[in-house]
Amino acid sequence: MIRSVLVTNRGEIARRVFRTCRDLGLATVAVFSDADAGSPHVREADAAVRLPGAAPGDTYLRADLLIGAARRAGADAIHPGYGFLSENAPFARAVTEAGLTWIGPSPEAIAAMGSKIESKRIMAGAGVPVLAQLDPEQVTAADLPVLIKASAGGGGRGMRVVRDLADLPREAELARSEARSAFGDPTVFCEPYLVAGRHVEVQVMADVHGTVWAVGERECSIQRRHQKVVEEAPSPLVERVEGMQARLFTAARAAATAIGYTNAGTVEFICDDAGRFYFLEMNTRLQVEHPVTECTTGLDLVALQIAVADGARLDPEPPAPHGHAIEVRLYAEDPCPAGAGAGAPVAAWQPQSGTVRRLAVPGVVAEFGTGSAPQGIRLDSGVRDGSTVGTHYDPMLAKVIAWAPTRDAAAARLATALARTRLHGLVTNRDLLVNVLRHPAFLAGDTDTAFFDRHGLDVLSAPLADARAAQLSALAAAMALDSADNSARAVLRAIPSGWRNVPSGPQRVVLTGRGGTEHEVTYRRTRAGVETNVENVAVLGADVHEVVLDDGGVRRTFAVSRYGDQVEVDSALGPTRLVLQPRFTDPASQVPPGSLLAPMPGSVVRLAVAAGDTVRAGEPVLWLEAMKMQHRVDAPTDGTVTELPVRAGQQVDVGTVLAVVTEEGSER
Repeated sequence: MIRSVLVTNRGEIARRVFRTCRDLGLATVAVFSDADAGSPHVREADAAVRLPGAAPGDTYLRADLLIGAARRAGADAIHPGYGFLSENAPFARAVTEAGLTWIGPSPEAIAAMGSKIESKRIMAGAGVPVLAQLDPEQVTAADLPVLIKASAGGGGRGMRVVRDLADLPREAELARSEARSAFGDPTVFCEPYLVAGRHVEVQVMADVHGTVWAVGERECSIQRRHQKVVEEAPSPLVERVEGMQARLFTAARAAATAIGYTNAGTVEFICDDAGRFYFLEMNTRLQVEHPVTECTTGLDLVALQIAVADGARLDPEPPAPHGHAIEVRLYAEDPCPAGAGAGAPVAAWQPQSGTVRRLAVPGVVAEFGTGSAPQGIRLDSGVRDGSTVGTHYDPMLAKVIAWAPTRDAAAARLATALARTRLHGLVTNRDLLVNVLRHPAFLAGDTDTAFFDRHGLDVLSAPLADARAAQLSALAAAMALDSADNSARAVLRAIPSGWRNVPSGPQRVVLTGRGGTEHEVTYRRTRAGVETNVENVAVLGADVHEVVLDDGGVRRTFAVSRYGDQVEVDSALGPTRLVLQPRFTDPASQVPPGSLLAPMPGSVVRLAVAAGDTVRAGEPVLWLEAMKMQHRVDAPTDGTVTELPVRAGQQVDVGTVLAVVTEEGSER
């Protein structure tokens, strides 16, 4: 019997598995790279083994080190989580050959589904509907649009949509490069691209005695860059189309049976609005979005994985689902468009690195499980206050899940929890998530893969705090900073800063918000109170952390937190992140207008231009690789590349000048 489990993974999924192991009375072993030495999953394990280095290829992708760690720590089973080596057949085989229990499907099943090309052939033979497979070298204009996909791996890496035949060779090469970097396999293929399809997947669980469950379906259609953003169970499409669920479940069980599958897995399909569906791939592991299935069924899928690996029998049928659950992935990424002012980082949805100052989600009734509560907010997070988000791994901070009796109730509960979350230190996709959950089309169940294209990613990522809210938040920040200055003084603390016996000029504070928007706050203390330049507002009270304002007869409270020059303001009007500007600018800190700055540390993969070239706004200048993804850096304006100080293969730090594009007609 399994007594001690080593998880060959990190962050949120390692914590998730450990939580179930504790419930089952099993010992836990963590592994960690040097970059993860202070991570929560390391502290929570009963034992932890260091993997020297930081890059995945030196640590979490080293099968020999992982198996050696299990032996040294006395673990008798290995759970791979998801990502890294979770779908690596040679690793699964090496684990079993080492005399350890592999908590997952057989190496043969993993190998059969490890190649998307081979898996489609097997599925077609099992009678599961599949899309036609196209050779990139033989695609014609009549085949367009097509989707280039990496044969190995997942997570959106190595995927490109091609609508113009002339773009196919370049996009195919970029896909190969990204696939080689992420999975060690550059093989790619093409398939017809359904512009407005629906992504529906079926959770399966199978034991070694021949029982195969189709536990329930999930819809994950809202995606950006082919990566899931919102996931829910059950699927609005499947609920609407009569008989679709039964057909999906039959296909999913046929897929699992065709390869003798055991343990947890997911069969993914692309569907149309009429309910027709086609096999995409089978993930031979636990999915990131498994919590929505757990919430609606009451199952602990990790506990079932361990039981099946130990030889247990499943019941003849899984429990019937109830209620509705929605999950969102909270990422550290900057949604601001490129070229948001001279010297601004090229940050069009680029991953962010840095310190999580605070992550406090209200209303959480369970972490890493459904707990005893019948409904509420579940939080699965790999970070805590003070955690560092580096550049070596995925920038997901947390999965926030709401479950409720109805879909509308779950959406409302999740949107409110996210909007009220204290989330400090890093720019995230929180505004996008809340706006999606509150959008009429989402609430109507109109959630195909073209959701962002149809409704506008820029519109959906608009700040929750509008211009007026940002102005009030800036005033609150200024009042809190003023209170902090008073409390920091060694003498005369009772006298407010700037107080005079006679009328004098106002004090001035300048803060910048999203996109470089400047907020200038002036204020002066008088015997009657605080006079400010914000119309129709009175300051009712202020201390270092809380400010109360009267806004046209409406009392509003603002919570203020300061981290160096960064000021975070939270209120019912929406969160606002501000940066305190220095009174005097250091000339050495200035960069030329039109500078493209690296938004994160990374490696320059490829240059698209040379110094002296003319570019148009939105055209690629170079590609930067970070967090196992390639990020295109575009020209912010029409102009000439006057400086290109980097070269292919060069490592750069955040803020490094990658290029300077001088706008047409401007003088330097």
